[in-house]
Order: sequence, then structure tokens, then C-alpha cells
Amino acid sequence: MELENLTEVLDKYASLIVTGAKENLAKDNKGDGDLYNSVDYDLRVEANVFLLDFLMEDYGAFVDEGVKGKTSTYSESMMSRFQYGTGTGRKGGLTEGINGWLNKKKFQWRTKDGRFMSYQTMTYLIARSIYNKGLKANHFFTEPFEKYLKKLPKELGQSFALDIEKAIILGTKK
Repeated sequence: MELENLTEVLDKYASLIVTGAKENLAKDNKGDGDLYNSVDYDLRVEANVFLLDFLMEDYGAFVDEGVKGKTSTYSESMMSRFQYGTGTGRKGGLTEGINGWLNKKKFQWRTKDGRFMSYQTMTYLIARSIYNKGLKANHFFTEPFEKYLKKLPKELGQSFALDIEKAIILGTKK
């Protein structure tokens, strides 16, 4: 039995969630980066089992949930499952990511005497600040996911009923 209506509903909702996540990133001026471009979904139907995966860069979860710092100041991040200094992350990942971002954006701060600060110094200052203060939760993905998840059960039930009805009609014709 093919569950076309059910597949269509799941595909529609996954698309709405991805679109909502991308819109949220664009609102926060993150609409031109690797994270924005990586947000997607993969819906597979195998032997009437539905597998729906939401895809994004690894650091997307940190942006969405925020990260507790050593001396966190963001209340939203206090509930995050992530924390700097736990030793569970990739060593040097924060510094590497910031350095890559700075080089990609090509901007530099100036020192008090007007000279440009090196990327290495800027990377250190930003990484130290993030390590201590944490990252504020953005909820770019969580908000559309929860919003559309509330509406999903009703439509899933209706589409499943249509698929069952179609299977019964086809079965009686044979």
C-alpha cells in the first residue's frame, strides 16, 4: 500500500520548517552563510516507514540552542545542553571557526592608536569572550519546528485516513 497523502503532508511540513528556519536566519543577518545554505531535509519512505531527517551544519545546534559559557550571562542559554569548557567538543573548533569567519568577512578592528588588529588577535578576543559569556540562543530552527509540529497530528490523521480509504477502494475493485 502506498501512502501518497501521508508522504505529501510530511513533505509539506518539512519544507515549511526549513523555510521558516531559513527566514529566521535571514532576519538575524545570517542568511548568506554556510549554515543558511546547509539547512534542508531528507524524507525517505522505506517499506511504509517514514524517515525524516533535518540537515544542517554541525554548529547549527549551537546557534539554535545557545551555549553556556564559563560565566554565562544569557539566561536563554542556561537551559542549553551545550557548555564551553566541558571537554566534549572538538579541540580548537571554536577558534578555527571564528578565524575562518573573520577571514571570510574581511573586516578588522583598529587598536587605540589606529592600526589594524591582526586576525589572530581578533580571533583570540572573540573566542575568549564567547568562551566566558556563552552564545545567546537563537531558536532559528526550534521555533518553526514547534510551530508546525502542533498542526501536524491532525493533518497526518486525515491524510492517513485518505490513504486507507484509497487502498480499500482499490482492493474491492480487484
